[in-house]
Amino acid sequence: MKLLTLTALALPLVAAACTHTNKAGTVSGAQVPAAAPGDGAQALRIARSGSRPPRQGSAENFTGDVRVDPLFQAKAPARASGAAVTFEPGARSAWHSHPLDQVLLVTEGSGRVQRWGDPVEQLQQGDVVWIPPGQKHWHGASPESRMTHIAVSEHLDGKSVDWMEKVSDEQYRAPATGQEATSAAPTWRSTRAGQAR
Repeated sequence: MKLLTLTALALPLVAAACTHTNKAGTVSGAQVPAAAPGDGAQALRIARSGSRPPRQGSAENFTGDVRVDPLFQAKAPARASGAAVTFEPGARSAWHSHPLDQVLLVTEGSGRVQRWGDPVEQLQQGDVVWIPPGQKHWHGASPESRMTHIAVSEHLDGKSVDWMEKVSDEQYRAPATGQEATSAAPTWRSTRAGQAR
């Protein structure tokens, strides 16, 4: 049930990350004929809960206990893929960047996120973080609480992430900011329960 709820929360993000088709069948200026059932149209696919085995986060790319539950993979022409990632207290990703956007929906617990050069920010259930292309960053659980987020990333030339060095204990334990407003720079955004930060 929890995975079904997480998937339902991710669907609006997937829709935003994928190419949109209007009623006339236009996709970014190109004409795409509308296919009728039985006319070679693709059927709906449902990935049932428990049908995709979880995996441990790689020790090369994560510190601490991290579980990755795949939700969906990019299938051309779509570029978005998604996973529910659970970080136990103190666990976090290594520094990394994405060639295109990444969106994180915090679905459980509290965590932390930091863009290179910015202070660490505290995350809570319901927060949504948009990470722009090419921004070096990390994310993970808070020291005292586990965190689960749905991560939706877009692929460019078959690649969705560039892994870098591990986040040091000193970097991870830096004081975190709360709900205060962040820089007005348009390249880093986070929302809390619909409220822009």
